[in-house]
Amino acid sequence: MDAIINPSEAFPTRHWRKLDDGRVECQICPRLCKLHEGQRGLCFVRGNVGGAVALLSYGRSSGFCIDPIEKKPLNHFLPGTPIFSFGTAGCNLACKFCQNWDISKSREMDRLMDQASPEAIAFAAQQTGCRSVAYTYNDPVIFHEYAIDTAIACREVGVRSVAVSAGFQCAEPRAEFYQYMDAANIDLKAFTEDFYHRLCGGHLQAVLETLEYIKHETNVWLEITTLLIPGENDSEAELERLTQWVVEKLGPDVPLHFSAFHPDWKMLNTVATPPSTLIKARQIALKNGIHHAYVGNVHNRDAASTWCHQCGHLLIGRDWYELSEWNLTDSGTCRHCGASCAGVFDTHPGAWGAKRQAVRMG
Repeated sequence: MDAIINPSEAFPTRHWRKLDDGRVECQICPRLCKLHEGQRGLCFVRGNVGGAVALLSYGRSSGFCIDPIEKKPLNHFLPGTPIFSFGTAGCNLACKFCQNWDISKSREMDRLMDQASPEAIAFAAQQTGCRSVAYTYNDPVIFHEYAIDTAIACREVGVRSVAVSAGFQCAEPRAEFYQYMDAANIDLKAFTEDFYHRLCGGHLQAVLETLEYIKHETNVWLEITTLLIPGENDSEAELERLTQWVVEKLGPDVPLHFSAFHPDWKMLNTVATPPSTLIKARQIALKNGIHHAYVGNVHNRDAASTWCHQCGHLLIGRDWYELSEWNLTDSGTCRHCGASCAGVFDTHPGAWGAKRQAVRMG
């Protein structure tokens, strides 16, 4: 049964339509939830209030934290800098392996104890020295209006915006959303429709369309993460298809991150990803022409560092979230051979390191 909706918490939204049977259809994502009065969508934070779809988590967060930007993960967007991170509750997918299930699967609005306006978030990010704000922990697709308003406020004070999303989004809200983002890490969960249908309750094609849209229709810096789950999406054949698609449709400069799964949520009986699987995936990506492929959730300095795709020299050394060597010129090219390294770089790296700092708002 849906939790009772408090009309005073309802924030008006745009992407919905009325149906002939009296329900309303939410059009923020391809799930297209059809809702009776007082009913919430699967995401739990969008619902039918007075015959219109409203956002029920606007201005409320599950928490605020300053992270290293590499934790998002983004390795080619302002390396070494702190990023002001926040999310809300709920999700528009139903991944059985969710690593943030306590937030994304939450059905308790009381989790959203921290409150902050978009302007307050932008001010806090600026005052704490953060170069950017991340819409993360759960998917910003479902708190679309809150994320956009925050991104607008951030731009006004010179702070950039980063979307960490699964990319399961309809075309019209997607185009609106990415007008205000500066970078994105999209979770490409697998490369089969079966995986998306069986383990996520979603569809692969919508995510591929989001990836192509971001790369070809926007100026948003794009990186991709795939969580490799043993026996589900880690076969060499699937990794070949995935990496070949990225090169063909997005180009070789989009970095790929292969992350290790650990048993969680509804897949507690699935074993953790062996480090060898991540290394194999990285090797396949590099073989197929990806310029920069990384491993995550395991300690591997070489596979977490950035290497010149032209001459093989080390460009950015990483040990977990600590940066060491920096061999990029002011124009973002390799100091050894002059080859360009795609990304958004400052003249010098940031020095935030591995710190994680909780922030209380208000």
